[in-house]
Amino acid sequence: MLRSMTAFARQEQSSAWGTMIWEVRSVNHRYLEASIRLPETLRSLESLARERIAAMLSRGKVEGTLKLQTAGAALTAITLNQPLVERLLEVAGELEHMMGPGTGLRLADVLRWPGAVSEAEPNLDEIKQTLLDGLDAALAELVVTREREGQRTTEMIRQRCTAMREQVKQVRARRPEVLARWRDKLLGRLAEIPADADPGRLEQELVLIAQRLDVDEELDRLETHLDEIEAVLERTEPVGRRLDFLMQELNREANTLSSKSADADTTRSAIELKVLIEQIREQIQNIE
Repeated sequence: MLRSMTAFARQEQSSAWGTMIWEVRSVNHRYLEASIRLPETLRSLESLARERIAAMLSRGKVEGTLKLQTAGAALTAITLNQPLVERLLEVAGELEHMMGPGTGLRLADVLRWPGAVSEAEPNLDEIKQTLLDGLDAALAELVVTREREGQRTTEMIRQRCTAMREQVKQVRARRPEVLARWRDKLLGRLAEIPADADPGRLEQELVLIAQRLDVDEELDRLETHLDEIEAVLERTEPVGRRLDFLMQELNREANTLSSKSADADTTRSAIELKVLIEQIREQIQNIE
C-alpha cells in the first residue's frame, strides 16, 4: 500500500496533571528527517520520541511539537528549606531588636533568599508514558492519513498505466501496416537504383533501416515495466524509490520508441507515453 509523505495529525488528551497536545506534520523528503519541539523540562524525551517516529515512518521530513498545559503545580513542586528560614527569622529578630521595629525581614525577602525555597524537578516517570502514548496515537493517525492519500495516488497510477498499455497496444497493432508501407517505399527506391550499384552497401542500408523500424523490444520492455509497477503497488513496504526508478526505465523506453518512430501515429503514442510517465513521476515524488 502506498503512503503519501504529506500529512498532519493532532492528538489532545487531558488528565489530572494537565492537557497534552501533540501535533505532527510531514512533507516529502529523500530520507527520514525528524525534528522534535518539546518543553524545556521534557527535553530528555527527545531521543525516545525520535525512536517512535523512526519505528512508524521511513521517509519524509517530520516535525513533532508537544504543547503542555499543566494543572497548577502538577509537574513541579515548591519546597521550603525550614531550618534555613527559621535561622533567617532568628537573625532578623535579633537585628530588629538591635535596630528597632520595622527593620525585620518581609515575606518577599524570605522567598528571594538563596536556598530558602526550591523548585523540585518534574516527576517525568509519572507522565512520560502518557506523553509517549500520545505521540504514538498521533503517529498512527498520521499513518492513516498518509495511507488514505496514498490510495488516491495508487488509483491515479493504475489509470495512467492502463492508458500506457493502450498506447503500447496501438503501436503493436499498427506495426504490420507501418512495415508494409516502408517495404513498398523501399521497393520503389530499389527500382530507381542503377544496376551497377554496390550490393554490399545496399545491404547495409537495408539492415540499418530494419533496425530503425524494429521497436518490438521497446514495446516488450514497456509492458514488463508496467507489470512490475502493478506488482509494486501491492507491496506493503515503502516503494517510493522503486517506483521512481521504474519511471526512469519507462521514460528511457519511450524516448527510444520516439527516436525509432517511422510514422506520425507512433510518434504521437511515444509523446503520450512520456506525458503519462511524467504525470506519475510528479505524484510519486510524494510517496514514502
